[in-house]
Amino acid sequence: MLTRPILRREVSRRSASTGSSYDRAMPHHEGHETPHAALHDACRGAFIVLDGPDGSGKSTQFRRLCDALRAGRIEVVETREPGGTAVGERIREVLLDPIHDDMTVRCEMLLYMASRAQLVERVIRPAIARGATVVADRFVSSTLAYQGTAGGLAQPEIMAVADTAVGGTWPDLTVIFDVDEITASRRLSPLLDRMEQKGLDFHRRVREGYLAQVRASPGRHLVVDASQDVDAVTDALFSGLVARLGAAAVARSAPR
Repeated sequence: MLTRPILRREVSRRSASTGSSYDRAMPHHEGHETPHAALHDACRGAFIVLDGPDGSGKSTQFRRLCDALRAGRIEVVETREPGGTAVGERIREVLLDPIHDDMTVRCEMLLYMASRAQLVERVIRPAIARGATVVADRFVSSTLAYQGTAGGLAQPEIMAVADTAVGGTWPDLTVIFDVDEITASRRLSPLLDRMEQKGLDFHRRVREGYLAQVRASPGRHLVVDASQDVDAVTDALFSGLVARLGAAAVARSAPR
């Protein structure tokens, strides 16, 4: 499984206020506590990937995290995969359209990587270079789970293409929202895209693929139990980011 060491992009960190604007901007839930200043400090200048099976609630947590960081006056660059650029959005249309039900897994993998290559070069790498926080909705971890473990492609094949696509730009942390395939299926919209239509057995293998990555490289991943209620998931996400990224924030802020 994946044993590649994490490659951090050392960037300059901009100073930012973490005052009461966070409290005014963020919705608060009864019993919901967020490590405000600590979250901002931990995530400033980081490249964070949020990933997990379809139906894991990732999109809700993505929005909450980005809103929380912006409330701390942090520049946040959001990306999604496939897509995130004009070229990538056209690739997304092809990948997710149910009409392309004869698309091979290898073709899927290469199209995802093509979209990712454009995204890294045009959006992610420039954002990291200027000290922004990048929050990505999926990255290479998705390809390893969907086209790798679930789809049957060998990990070395995927990683060989990934090395070319990302050019050394790897996340500081990948958050995996873990949920079983039955729970996830109940959360999906009835209007399923091509990937969501692949059935419970496929999505069970997807989950196994994510967890296998975590076991192989625990230092690169944070697992959040996404079967909990939405506020509990947010608490686990925010506190996990503080715990895992806080120590590395000093290194990211060091001038180069």
